[in-house]
Amino acid sequence: MAKVNVKEYREKKNYTLRQLARISGVAKSTISKVENGRCSPSINTLEKIAIGLNVRITDLFESDYK
Repeated sequence: MAKVNVKEYREKKNYTLRQLARISGVAKSTISKVENGRCSPSINTLEKIAIGLNVRITDLFESDYK
């Protein structure tokens, strides 16, 4: 299973949840759930978040298998 590292990238950019929500067009509550592993985001949602963070979607993933 892959972990989505939205929080890590958001904090590197010094964005609050509210700022990333505004920039990406994704609800703050959805971003919070993704960061805490409480939901599996759609590709569309991940794409919006990645664009908001100015990273590739693949950058958001860290495999449990190294």
